[in-house]
Amino acid sequence: MNKRPYFIRAEWDEETNVFVASSDDVPGLATEGETLEGLIEKLKIMIPELLEANGVDVGLETSFEVFTRRFEIAQRAAV
Repeated sequence: MNKRPYFIRAEWDEETNVFVASSDDVPGLATEGETLEGLIEKLKIMIPELLEANGVDVGLETSFEVFTRRFEIAQRAAV
């Protein structure tokens, strides 16, 4: 297993209502998911495939870290 996890950014896209993932550590990574959990399941498949396609020996396991951001607006209840 890699000692350093690959860093993945997942940001909420309000226009399309999906999480969009990208990474400087994984060349070519660009994918989306309706839920964060669904996105992570896609990443579990895509990350090793993309790393291998870029000549990186990933071994049996590849660890990754997902940093996510989602901005919302809270409104106080009417009184």
